[in-house]
Amino acid sequence: MMLAAFWFGCALSQPPVGPDAPAEEPRPATARADATRTHVVMLGTGNPVPDPSRSGPCVAVVVDDRAYLVDMGPGLVRRAASAHMGGITALDPERLNRVFVTHLHSDHTAGFPDLWLSPWVIGRTGPLNVHGPIGINNMATHLSAAWSEDIEVRTTGLEKGDAGGAAIVVKENPAEGGEVYRDAWVTVSAIPVPHGSWKYAYGYKFETPDRTIVISGDTAKSEALAAACDGCDLLVHEVFSQAAWDMRPPSDFKNYHATFHTSTTELGELAIMARPKKLLLYHQLYMGADDAGLVAEVKAVWDGDVESASDLGIY
Repeated sequence: MMLAAFWFGCALSQPPVGPDAPAEEPRPATARADATRTHVVMLGTGNPVPDPSRSGPCVAVVVDDRAYLVDMGPGLVRRAASAHMGGITALDPERLNRVFVTHLHSDHTAGFPDLWLSPWVIGRTGPLNVHGPIGINNMATHLSAAWSEDIEVRTTGLEKGDAGGAAIVVKENPAEGGEVYRDAWVTVSAIPVPHGSWKYAYGYKFETPDRTIVISGDTAKSEALAAACDGCDLLVHEVFSQAAWDMRPPSDFKNYHATFHTSTTELGELAIMARPKKLLLYHQLYMGADDAGLVAEVKAVWDGDVESASDLGIY
């Protein structure tokens, strides 16, 4: 009951939705006509609050015609389909085949069966490749068992589905992080971060032919992330409103935010160390603030290029 009440309270403190301020579906992402080979597409900027304008956390790093996802928040496949309709060919759902998971909180993993099965049902022939913390293999094993009858029907029945596309290939990160993936387009490194009582949580650094991008996942203020960025082109970072947090009475959940997440003030301090060319806020915990307020709070500490992301934004 406490958790339910907590998240209901968070929902009440989000920017208003409903008859007075209806939430609008994000516009489809549209492919950018520039020479940059690497773009970041926000397939989900949300958190556990079921805001219809924000899918669960998922960031797509797109290099040429290849997509690398970070996290598996609910709604990501349909967001990818929308981006594909806007001309981003790498986000054709059939082509979604690699994801890097930051940690095992439900809002970051509840889209796992969707990412695994939906692209396969519509035509993906290869496996879903999953990189993530220790424990992600156990999750994949149980999902495979849970959907075993569905897979049996789709592969042996009239659909004659490709069995290879129903496979999940898991590689768990070393506890200490480090390089976890490399191909001709990207090198990916896992960065251990402090996320409350989670034993394993990671940010990720993507080095591509023309950009360096660091994605925080969920974390308290992390000097390791700042060091990984070190002047990076884009730092995508979670955040909560320091001003709104300060106004709340003492409680376990106030302490929870302070130990599991990063405030606007702390993020400004981190940006001074990290020196990103652009700082992009996501997984926003507003607590009654809004996007402009979050940006203003960060800029009160670090007067760099800061933007609060929305679903299907391209950066």
